[in-house]
Amino acid sequence: MRTKRIAVGVGIAVTMGLTGAAVASGAPAPEAGKAPAAATGKKTAKNYLYSSIGDFDANVKPLLDRPDVAGVQLVVPWKAMERKKDQYDFSEIDRALKYVQDRHKKLFIQVQDRFFQAPSRLPDYLKDPEYKGGAAPTKNDNGLGPGKAGTVAAQWNPQVRDRFQKLLKAMAEKFDGRLAGVNLPETATEVDTKKDRTGYSDDAYFKAELDNMAYGKKVFTKTQFIQYVNFWPGEWNNSRKYMSRTFEFAKKHGIGLGGPDVLPGAKPQLENSYPFFKKYRGQLPMVAMAVQEPDFEYKNPETKKPYTRQEFVDFGSNTLGADGLFWATSAPWLHKPAAR
Repeated sequence: MRTKRIAVGVGIAVTMGLTGAAVASGAPAPEAGKAPAAATGKKTAKNYLYSSIGDFDANVKPLLDRPDVAGVQLVVPWKAMERKKDQYDFSEIDRALKYVQDRHKKLFIQVQDRFFQAPSRLPDYLKDPEYKGGAAPTKNDNGLGPGKAGTVAAQWNPQVRDRFQKLLKAMAEKFDGRLAGVNLPETATEVDTKKDRTGYSDDAYFKAELDNMAYGKKVFTKTQFIQYVNFWPGEWNNSRKYMSRTFEFAKKHGIGLGGPDVLPGAKPQLENSYPFFKKYRGQLPMVAMAVQEPDFEYKNPETKKPYTRQEFVDFGSNTLGADGLFWATSAPWLHKPAAR
């Protein structure tokens, strides 16, 4: 198996495996490798901030009153909401929600079950024997250099997935209809199978992620429920129909989709999720795309220069069909006066 390094992630990235395996079933893939033409009818996505909940006071509050910002997406680790089994603590989300709503803005929460470097912020009880390891080690690279070893919750283990879905249910009971959206993180990951003790397989991971998508939509009936999808481990260019099945599943069940990077002309994304966002434009309840920290370091393959804000906006809005763009608080334009 060859290895391809690609930019993905919550400000970090992972190394994805490529496979040439083809599967005959599933929806046909859009033509990959070429930039999809913009869909008919231009639109401009709303701007939101993107940050970890731990940086809310320092990085979000100074920017939230901007008239060109509609709200914020906060990444919240699983452990921050469930420090002990069945003991849920949503106080930090409550505090952020009040601050955001007092300013007539919107709050999105990303429920984080994977971490691209130590420490892992998963509940300690997942280490108990009944969870069969609870988490798997991952290998990461952002295309800009090797990354540190990370961790992903073993969602393919039914006992772990049950606990994660109980968290989603508890969140929904408290926040359904109050939050603008809840999303699960990107599908890209690379489990270090030489060190894994959880029984990971690509198929089991794929099925578990779709199960979590369905469950999230079941419990969040008023708040938008969204899955970030960019790459699937063990697949390239829809070779195993993971990508096409994901989009068709989301369309059928009314689940929003999104992704962690907006990179015009980026070949890895053009051979995976981007063509499907173009194909399914207007068929999903919401498309949420993030412009995260590494995106500002990459160069447009056509201009050979760093991407401009307008390039991010045009591509995200008119090609990927984004309803919202979630900007890392380090975005240069956020530190200039807002246009009025």
